[in-house]
Amino acid sequence: MQSRSPTGARQAGILAGGVVVAALIASCMPALAHGVAGGDAAFLETAEGVQFWPYLYLGAKHMFTGYDHLLFLLGVIFFLFRLRDVAIYVTMFSIGHSITLLFGVLSGIKLDAHIIDAIIGFSVIYKAFDNLGGFQRLLGYSPNQKAVVLLFGLVHGFGLATKLQDLSLSPDGLVPNMIAFNIGVELGQLAALAFILTALQIWRSTPGFTRQAIAVNVLVMAAGFALVLMQLVGFWRGA
Repeated sequence: MQSRSPTGARQAGILAGGVVVAALIASCMPALAHGVAGGDAAFLETAEGVQFWPYLYLGAKHMFTGYDHLLFLLGVIFFLFRLRDVAIYVTMFSIGHSITLLFGVLSGIKLDAHIIDAIIGFSVIYKAFDNLGGFQRLLGYSPNQKAVVLLFGLVHGFGLATKLQDLSLSPDGLVPNMIAFNIGVELGQLAALAFILTALQIWRSTPGFTRQAIAVNVLVMAAGFALVLMQLVGFWRGA
């Protein structure tokens, strides 16, 4: 049996440790994945008129710290090696996300936040399972991933909308403020995506990528199950 070099073992250990930490953060902090922090919530409830730049900043901040969003995006681009494909899939997600974020807040239609966030957790499970070839083995084919990403993008947008609906937002300037917030969300997504893509590109150049990719997707799936479970528990306690 071929022994692993100390350097290779160290790299694998660092990678596994980083993924475990990310998974633990995602599973232990579901409320932060879509929540609005106390200080930010206070600002949003007291702000009146058009506040373009503050709303843009808060949108970017939310996406950059949205652990469930980022886990799903990681799953989406995990095996996309061409920038053109990355751009197409991220655009599908952004379209869905933007539609329901704006529609949810501006229409006033409210959905249960725990159920929406549980479905978002399921989206993480779904994508990791697909990356592991689960649907190919189970069904003999993989569902249309562009349609799936668009559909889950719609759900992710509602996830944020439900949290904003819990705040007493001023109707004065609400439309431009929500547009600014959505632009910020997309900018935050691009910033996070650049970081994820860079890390993936470095990782893919290592000889152990294929083997380690299986373990990472299993961990991502586990984080998704934890997100779903915790949201369902929150729903049952609030019922």
